Amino acid sequence: MDSGEKAMISQDVNRLLERGVAEIIIKEEMIALLRSGKKLRLKEGFDPSFPDIHLGHMVTLRKLHQFQELGHKVILIVGDWTAQIGDPSGVSVTRPMLAKEEVQANAKTYMEQFFKIVDKAKTEVRWQSEWFGKFTLADVIQLTSRFTIAQLMAREDFSNRYREGRPIAVTELLYPLLQAYDSVAVRADVEFGGTDQKFNLLVGRELQSMVGQRPQQVFLAPLLIGTDGSRKMSKSLGNYIGVAEPPNEIYGKVMSIPDNLIMDYFELVTDVPDEELEKFRQELDKQTVNPMVLKKRLAIEIVTQLYDNGAAQEAEERFVKEVQRKELPEDIPQVKITPELLQKIKARSFEEKRFIVTSAEVGKPKTQEWYVSVPLLLSEIGLAKSRSDARRLIKQGAVHIDDRTIYEIYEEHGTIKIGSVIKVGKRRFRRMVIDK
Repeated sequence: MDSGEKAMISQDVNRLLERGVAEIIIKEEMIALLRSGKKLRLKEGFDPSFPDIHLGHMVTLRKLHQFQELGHKVILIVGDWTAQIGDPSGVSVTRPMLAKEEVQANAKTYMEQFFKIVDKAKTEVRWQSEWFGKFTLADVIQLTSRFTIAQLMAREDFSNRYREGRPIAVTELLYPLLQAYDSVAVRADVEFGGTDQKFNLLVGRELQSMVGQRPQQVFLAPLLIGTDGSRKMSKSLGNYIGVAEPPNEIYGKVMSIPDNLIMDYFELVTDVPDEELEKFRQELDKQTVNPMVLKKRLAIEIVTQLYDNGAAQEAEERFVKEVQRKELPEDIPQVKITPELLQKIKARSFEEKRFIVTSAEVGKPKTQEWYVSVPLLLSEIGLAKSRSDARRLIKQGAVHIDDRTIYEIYEEHGTIKIGSVIKVGKRRFRRMVIDK
């Protein structure tokens, strides 16, 4: 290997191991592996309890893709076995017990999104059931015998719950062991995860040593803070940006992040060069740039990655028109006003205060404006998941009917008429129409 090739490898190693990295265990060993020329097996697992992935997942997925560009192979573990076991405590919303068919459906959707970022041709997909489907009770006992309760209780959430007197099911204690055995089964060289997965990844490293394998390196990525600016990105918290969402939605959500997260997003989910990022930091510190200018650049970068530059440019044009200039979109989905809908949303005509409007009355001038329950309206026309979700949106001031904000003070009621435009947030619209 000549000096030029060595310099190139050194540059690649620096790019891999510095930007978008929280911790590497053990970094010196990782560097030695990368410089050895060995084609590494890079493990990442996912729990198919839910089908979608978001920008928080992109942090490690982008890193996996960078390794693939250097010739290394990704081993994607589908946690179909643990997903079918579920969370026995009954209190977790992130690990529901799923049927085999649900797991397979979720995994299919997940992988379609996964391969928007990671090279499918350089990925090996493995299902836990390949090895756990053959496990006997003796195998389970042998696996559990390698670790003590004290070791498992070192995991922060377990120790906190134990100290607070909250229940911990035995099955929950098995999760780190099962995830660790995945590393043994696929002979992983490196395992990737967020910083919240550190304990589980270290258990995998320890188990590999016990069975005579080279212990995997642990690659921990920072947790991406969600659009609320305070908690890690999560679907269950509603502060996420999904990788499969429409370009307009992704662009708009990126524009909504707090200014103090701009540089984190640039560093973790874009390829903008470090030198340019340093310039952005200085401009923000000196207040010589409008943060919105950088957010637009950030949104363009992210949408282009997930779709293409054309989609990104269209999303920006739409944002400028609809959000900055407050113009209505040209393609607002329409909802037909029918007697059935009016009855469901408890409509009353202003003149007669009647709860049910007949089909004969709908087209009459005196019944072209109605007093309605807004939570029922939003849930019926698909702008809210439920009435409680609609009330939450109203409380946030996110609901508008014909440019009038609906607040809790109005007892969650409002008026609609033929042609009314219902707006939730900045990007979701419906227009009320009637059959001629």
